[in-house]
Amino acid sequence: MLQIFNSLTRKKATFSPITPGQVRLYVCGMTVYDYCHLGHARVMVVFDTVVRYLRDRGFKVTYIRNITDIDDKIINRARENGEDIGVLTERFIQAMNEDANALGVLPPDAEPRATVHMPHILEMIEKLLEKGYAYTAKNGDVYYRVRKFKPYGALSGKTLDELKIGARVEVGEDKDDPLDFVLWKAAKPGEPQWDSAWGPGRPGWHIECSAMSTVCLGNHFDIHGGGMDLKFPHHENEIAQSEAATGKHFVNTWMHVGFVQLDKEKMSKSLGNFFTVREVLKQFDPEVIRYFILGAHYRSPLDYSNENLDDSMKTLVGFYIALRGIPKQTSGEIVKEHEHAFCAAMDDDFNTPKALAVLSSVTRALNTAKSAGNGKLAASLANTLRYLAEPLGLLQGDPEKRLQGGLAIRGTLSATLHPFKMDMRGTVSLSDDQIEKLIQKRSEARKNKDWAESDHIRDELKAQGVILEDTAGQTTWRRQ
Repeated sequence: MLQIFNSLTRKKATFSPITPGQVRLYVCGMTVYDYCHLGHARVMVVFDTVVRYLRDRGFKVTYIRNITDIDDKIINRARENGEDIGVLTERFIQAMNEDANALGVLPPDAEPRATVHMPHILEMIEKLLEKGYAYTAKNGDVYYRVRKFKPYGALSGKTLDELKIGARVEVGEDKDDPLDFVLWKAAKPGEPQWDSAWGPGRPGWHIECSAMSTVCLGNHFDIHGGGMDLKFPHHENEIAQSEAATGKHFVNTWMHVGFVQLDKEKMSKSLGNFFTVREVLKQFDPEVIRYFILGAHYRSPLDYSNENLDDSMKTLVGFYIALRGIPKQTSGEIVKEHEHAFCAAMDDDFNTPKALAVLSSVTRALNTAKSAGNGKLAASLANTLRYLAEPLGLLQGDPEKRLQGGLAIRGTLSATLHPFKMDMRGTVSLSDDQIEKLIQKRSEARKNKDWAESDHIRDELKAQGVILEDTAGQTTWRRQ
């Protein structure tokens, strides 16, 4: 039985969807004013894996990941750049999709944008005003009355008195209580604005997700996810808004992804210690980055370092070497022992580190079978390895192309990878065509029994990070 840790109850519980066989999942997506960093990538990869696994288990999943395309950060960035807000957000939405595609992240079923759902946002605010959970301040802003919602603080585990200590009223705010948060911001000169019954303005950040999630998935759905930094106040406020407006229990299971850390400190734009996805993609193959992300449990911190990414690279290379020479089968035998171990790991709150350890176990068995010349067992184990890796978004490429095409290459952040490759030291190495020509030259030397020339070419290729393997009268190669 699938067990998921629920951030709301702070314990694991057997997952039981509201509608048998169907899962409705909402994940807070990007605020599109800049390029995605590794923290964003981790959230995308984690929930892509969750969705893949749920579907692999036979669930019909409706996966919604929103886009915040109106927000203070967006307005400020557009003003700094001197560009239209729509142009800014479209550029970064395209960049986000490019990064997601590179990492093998499948598109969500829907990607609602806040600006498109303005009627639903206004409707929810109207309901909150009617029920007395919101009020219009003298400055034209609309605020949520936190103390009226008795369960407030359940997700964060904080009491109202604890929250009040850190609460403050910013310049220009006109709250009745420092704990209250904004639902609607009155129009300011030069800012985007929409008409409403209480005056022109734009929505606060929190109300956007409440409106979009309930419109797309209903008032009560199965799973809501996002980064750990959204737990409070964003998700806490979502619960308060949604349950007060609809009168329904909002979400059954809350999932939060841990921070990416650099030198044990959270990686974030505000601290300036972050790497964008596209920067890291200049150094490492996308599949290496995906493996690295899945190498830590989603709720744990993920420690970024080139060494950790190098280790991920080496492990993936080992997997592909084991698969080399064994044709991919659309159907074939699966070694049930390994399948059971993999499912046990993933059913334990999507424990991807344990699942990856199962892949390593399968790889060791596969190498043993190949060494023993047991082709039938090797074929079954190779099929098992590919089958189990699929929900993780790994090992679906052709081994020969992956080993020769740059999987094991690490460049530098300033490196231009085309048309040359970069070796582990960040220096330019041979192109595929150059390698093939040298291998052909070596084959001719071997044919002429010129062993000295054959060894010389092998050594030269090795110095360039190219490993040759002679088997059954055929030479294959891979990048080291």
